Amino acid sequence: MRSKARWFYAVWLVLIGGFAVLHALNLRADFPNHSPWWMDWAKYTDEGWYGNAAIRAHLFGSWYLAGDFNPAPAVPVWPFLEWILFHFTGVSAEAARGLAVAFFFANLVLSYLLLRRRVPKWTALLAITLMVTSPFLYSFSRLAILEPMLTALTLAALNLAVRLPAFRRRLLASACIGVLFTLMMLTKTTAVFLLPALGWALVRPLWSQRKVLVRCVAAACGSFLVFFGAWMGVVMRAGLMPDYRYLFFVNKYPRPSELYWPLVSFWWSLHGGLWVDLLLFPLAGLLVVGTALAWASARARALLLDPVFGASVLAIGGYILFMTYQDHPQPRYYAVVAFFAFLVVAQGLAMLWGAGNELRGGASGGFSSPARLAGLLAVVLTVAATCINAVWTLNYATHPEYTFADAAVRMTRYIDMHPNGRRMLVSVSSDEISLFSHVPSINDLFIAPNPQMVDLATKLQFYRPGWYACWNQMDAGALEDLHSLYSVEQVATFRAFDDPRRNVLVLFKLHPWPDGRVHDPADENLRIRFPEDRFEVPLE
Repeated sequence: MRSKARWFYAVWLVLIGGFAVLHALNLRADFPNHSPWWMDWAKYTDEGWYGNAAIRAHLFGSWYLAGDFNPAPAVPVWPFLEWILFHFTGVSAEAARGLAVAFFFANLVLSYLLLRRRVPKWTALLAITLMVTSPFLYSFSRLAILEPMLTALTLAALNLAVRLPAFRRRLLASACIGVLFTLMMLTKTTAVFLLPALGWALVRPLWSQRKVLVRCVAAACGSFLVFFGAWMGVVMRAGLMPDYRYLFFVNKYPRPSELYWPLVSFWWSLHGGLWVDLLLFPLAGLLVVGTALAWASARARALLLDPVFGASVLAIGGYILFMTYQDHPQPRYYAVVAFFAFLVVAQGLAMLWGAGNELRGGASGGFSSPARLAGLLAVVLTVAATCINAVWTLNYATHPEYTFADAAVRMTRYIDMHPNGRRMLVSVSSDEISLFSHVPSINDLFIAPNPQMVDLATKLQFYRPGWYACWNQMDAGALEDLHSLYSVEQVATFRAFDDPRRNVLVLFKLHPWPDGRVHDPADENLRIRFPEDRFEVPLE
């Protein structure tokens, strides 16, 4: 029996490893086209936006671009790591995405370590299996966005927190937790909504040792205040506070005027969990609710009070609270939620099948036949979801497409073959295009606080780009700003991605008005086609 068990686990590990490796293949490929998450903006903006400091530093000599979107003062960890990486690999999408995949691999290991000390091996391996076969995580873990790294730092902090009683130098370990939370906050500011999960994982194991608990919490809080405060001091001393605050300004969305809007927003944020998985995310919710209702059972109580299970539930709840407050859920935000949802499913199944009594410090307790029937149904749903997801992920991995990469390279080749003033592109996807093709660029959507650039028109006057690119249609507001200095000529189109509103990348030449003339929108309507303009895309 032991020999069969070893073979079973060996085959299982090989399958997990095979699916994990799929994430590292064809890194230049598009975010999977025609997926349920086709509307997410990250696939044509965020990779460039949040790594633009590293991209610019290597390609153009300075990480900072006055008046443009400079998120590095608020979220410096990711671009700093990319900056180091690009020293060895050069600037490329494959390198940036490879870094994200490396964090995905770290997340698998950290998730296993987080569970393994508290549940049987099969439970930890089940959680990893759900992660590697998930088409949702396959799609988003291969993008050079902030979520994979934020998840890794969170899992690392949780691993330290739940092990505090076993450490001889608990105050040092607690201080390290504070440092990790600092890195979480400097990776993505939404980390503040993961603080309750980290707090539960720190407090729960030491609850019976109040004096030790107080000292450990103080050490963690103290190290966070020191290191985060030191970074904020650097930002203020360097005069970068306007750029720091601008990150929060651009991520603030208008909210409805109705008093009940939080309820509507909460429903949409909760409903957004179905992006993670149509079966497993609702199952995670049912397992949490069912365990809470079974509070009278010792096994259920042990699970609810478990540091890992409670932290997982609070991490999911915290992020859904963030999306409710933001009132702007996007699929990529749930890349953090997905990991903790899968941890909840694995632990819930272990409890239902009687493995919960192996939780360290837990108590055994029987379940009625209905509970065991519920456990059987949960297992069937989990197996069905895993099989469906495995086929889905294999399909994505074996059918890569390169529409955006090809479009970016072809666009830059056209720019180089048809010189037109300054070799600089202005576009909402400017940083993303720079990552793929190394063309200098500025963003037409964001105008960071700068006395010389109060709007796009003054930003254009400062940088004098020769080219403009948009998706599918010309925006009347952008045209108004362009018209202050230029007439526009549509010269090329490039098909990319699957979003019906953003599947054609359109390139324009910018022609300065004769004699350096400047049009003032206060004197005339610049939101219309001028006789000098030549473009076919709709004006919206």
